[in-house]
Amino acid sequence: MKDALGSVQSVLVLGGTSEIALATCREIVQRRPVRVVLAARKPEALDAEASELRAVGASQVDTVAFDATDFASHEAFVASVWDRFGDIDLVLVAFGVLGDQAVSERDTAAALDVVQTNFTGVVSVTVPIAQRLEAQGHGTLVLLSTVAAERARKSNFVYGASKAGADAFYQGLGDRLAGTGVHVMVVRPGFVHTKMTAGMAAAPMSVQAADVAKATVRGIERGADTVWVPSQLRFVMSAVRHLPRAVFRRLKF
Repeated sequence: MKDALGSVQSVLVLGGTSEIALATCREIVQRRPVRVVLAARKPEALDAEASELRAVGASQVDTVAFDATDFASHEAFVASVWDRFGDIDLVLVAFGVLGDQAVSERDTAAALDVVQTNFTGVVSVTVPIAQRLEAQGHGTLVLLSTVAAERARKSNFVYGASKAGADAFYQGLGDRLAGTGVHVMVVRPGFVHTKMTAGMAAAPMSVQAADVAKATVRGIERGADTVWVPSQLRFVMSAVRHLPRAVFRRLKF
């Protein structure tokens, strides 16, 4: 559990290969040694990530199996993590898929894969996690969302809709858990240079994974509900959200 000064001592990452989540873990462990649990579909493939975190200061790094779309396994997964590692101070929900918009518009299975991973999978595993955090009386639960959740664009509306659902769920969950000792935070970055976006044309105000990590840690420290990366996107997306639909449809993005 958190120490006497309220500092995180244990981190669970759902989506252990996420470059942003790993950068966030590096940012944390460089400040103080903490235990990190990386969860991914193929935990045996996380040796390099685990070794790097140990090298930069993690006190211990464990890897566990987690399948975002195996909904029936999620309650048992959460129970096993808490039984094995005890209280968890920080949970980073960082898994997700971008999908192929052109394919998803015409292929039901492809569209469902995006939605089930980014929305249904998030809800499915978050419900038991939130119960555990509330029962222990402390903890921070962070969703890696996106500015695409603010308003679905024609160029990626399947992805945007899936992230919007998860984003809204976390906003409501944060309101529900207010006053329980559990802090819920949503991180909304814009374009981030990662393997997922490799080969794509960078959008204005694009950032690196390390930038999102620094902003995430600052947000956790100050108890923020929402973090925008970069911060100016809060105002940009507020304007985009209120554009008349006829104008919005003509935008080339």
